[in-house]
Amino acid sequence: MEYKHSSSKAGFKNISATANKKPLGGRRAGAGRKLGTGKYGESTTVVRVPVSASQQIKDFVTALEIKRKLQSQDNVVKITSCIAPPSHLKLSLPLFSSKVAAGFPSSADEHIEQRIQPNTFLIDNAEMTFCVRVKGDSMIDAGIFDSDVLIVERSRLAQVSDIVLAMLDGEFTVKTLGRSKKGNALLIPANKLYPVIEVKPEQHFEVWGVVTGSMRKFK
Repeated sequence: MEYKHSSSKAGFKNISATANKKPLGGRRAGAGRKLGTGKYGESTTVVRVPVSASQQIKDFVTALEIKRKLQSQDNVVKITSCIAPPSHLKLSLPLFSSKVAAGFPSSADEHIEQRIQPNTFLIDNAEMTFCVRVKGDSMIDAGIFDSDVLIVERSRLAQVSDIVLAMLDGEFTVKTLGRSKKGNALLIPANKLYPVIEVKPEQHFEVWGVVTGSMRKFK
């Protein structure tokens, strides 16, 4: 039943009712989200999984979402892996106590300070960690070079001066997080050839994770 109103000295009041109005509800032609336009860009389905495995499956789907979004932004960063190294892989490497500018510890001082496990040394929260490969030279003064692999953790709360993986208006970038006098977020490059980006209130901005480490192979 539809109620119409008009203003008078007594205020708003009901003046008519339509009894023959079409019932509310029901499916409308063309309504609803089109297939393939949802969060994952394709049709989804409902499955039953063990409770004990639900979080792992959620993490995998989240990683898949990150991978697809990063792969669509080849001009900024490239994805290398969304899955952390397997936790069951036990690999430890010796860390010598000698601090050398170049070369290898001499035979006079071969004391092993400790043994390092790459998994635990590089990653604090494996389920919330993924890696991206950098493309570009905007962060070279921070020791991040083209083709370096960055370790990104999603569970960390980004602070000013953290190096972050951020999305600005649909594009990914790696920059140092700052804050302007106006309170706006700043994306600060580590290369004087690039300008500081001040995020405007009307722009879509999101920090996807904090960069906690970097890896590079020389051979």
